[in-house]
Amino acid sequence: MFFKLLQCPRASSLASGLLAALASLSTLGAGAQALPPEVEAQLARAGVPREALAAVVVDAAPLLAGRGAPLLSWRSGSPMNPASVMKLVTSYAGLELLGPAYTWTTPVYADGPVEGGVLRGNLVIQGQGDPKLVMERLWLLLRRVQALGIGRIEGDIVLDRSAFAASSQRPGDFDGEALRPYNVQPDALLVNYKSVVMTFAPDPGSGSARIRYDPPLAGVQMQPAVPLAAGSGGGSAGLGECGDYRAQLQPDFADPLRIGFAGSYPVGCGEKSWSLAYGDPASYAARAIAGLWREMGGQLGGQVRDGAVPAGLLPAFTLESPPLAEVIRDINKFSNNVMAQQLFLTLSLSQPGGASAQASGKAVRAWWQARLGGPGGAAQELPVLDNGAGLSRLARITPQALARLLQTAYVSGAMPELMASLPIAGVDGTLRRGGSAASRGWAHLKSGTLRDATALAGYVHTPSGRRLVVVGIVNHANAPAARPALEALVDWALKEGSR
Repeated sequence: MFFKLLQCPRASSLASGLLAALASLSTLGAGAQALPPEVEAQLARAGVPREALAAVVVDAAPLLAGRGAPLLSWRSGSPMNPASVMKLVTSYAGLELLGPAYTWTTPVYADGPVEGGVLRGNLVIQGQGDPKLVMERLWLLLRRVQALGIGRIEGDIVLDRSAFAASSQRPGDFDGEALRPYNVQPDALLVNYKSVVMTFAPDPGSGSARIRYDPPLAGVQMQPAVPLAAGSGGGSAGLGECGDYRAQLQPDFADPLRIGFAGSYPVGCGEKSWSLAYGDPASYAARAIAGLWREMGGQLGGQVRDGAVPAGLLPAFTLESPPLAEVIRDINKFSNNVMAQQLFLTLSLSQPGGASAQASGKAVRAWWQARLGGPGGAAQELPVLDNGAGLSRLARITPQALARLLQTAYVSGAMPELMASLPIAGVDGTLRRGGSAASRGWAHLKSGTLRDATALAGYVHTPSGRRLVVVGIVNHANAPAARPALEALVDWALKEGSR
């Protein structure tokens, strides 16, 4: 499973030079340089002390650039909570351990003969960690079942989710917001991120807004429409007036078997979609598969339940995911937590008893020591990964360790895939509205934010052709307010790197 180290003389020379440059980075200590004045000013404006920031700015390829010393090192050896920037570790480890062309497979089995359009037995779907089994691909899976000549399943639809070990984690454990999609927990058979997308479409003629639910969930009562808000029922009245439409809907999600609304919908909002993590995640896959199968005209004699693939049974077909190189674009561009955790768990998929965060953490640490454990790669710099997504109060990594990872990635074969997965400042993903005019289009950066942590890390490209690694992490109660300080750091790197 582990990558093979490059053995050609040129690669060995490049790697040796890079490790030497990284050694100089690791010896800089906690505070070799003063912070740029513009960064200091933004920290002061946010009410955040300078000691809450840890940062590194260094050439992406020191050997090629002929420059070994960082442009900036500020508390770079301090272990920090990087929030979602931890996804960089998971993404790069995945690219090297699995390869950019890696795909997840979901085998489907027919446990019985097909006679006259009827499967006289069970249909078995075996989850193996696919992070992108979204509604369109679930529809395709069921359409392929129908292509086998199956219109009715006489037995059950059996869901095998044993590829991931059982976990005690629950969606509300992190911050008490169990219905927020970012808190969805991983699953060997992760269907549509265990979420329901509700689309509200106002119809002034009827005085109501129709609600479409994707996917349809079997056994769940879903309110089909809500009245339009008073004064917005016809003509152009209310156009452009939206406000907090979710609060105005007065949702009631207390009962997982019923999705209802006691309020109204403003016509000025136009069509809006609201994503909601389902309140009973353990039953989500069964309800979504049963609901979609019936919506597609399929019949089911039994039920949808958990179970295992019978020994010796061969798959009727296998659904394949998009390649990892494409999946990490979703993970990093949009900071998708559950997809990152699916990838992280995949790194220990071959473990007896199923993949676990503990086993995957061990695999990444072993990879880290083998790949990054040269000069300066001390054990104390090993990242504390927790769930691999950064949605954690326990995760820790030093800026210099992140810089080492980004430098190593930059001169590796995985560089194009990793860099392309990062949001472009001011252009797309989570940074579409971030950054300054100066940095727009000139930086590929992963961002991260928790209530007490904010971070930016990635690559800055200068007009002169110089490439820099920039890492900045703030851990403080006012950390989210310090994002402008990190953006100022990126601007400073762009300016200094152009000299």
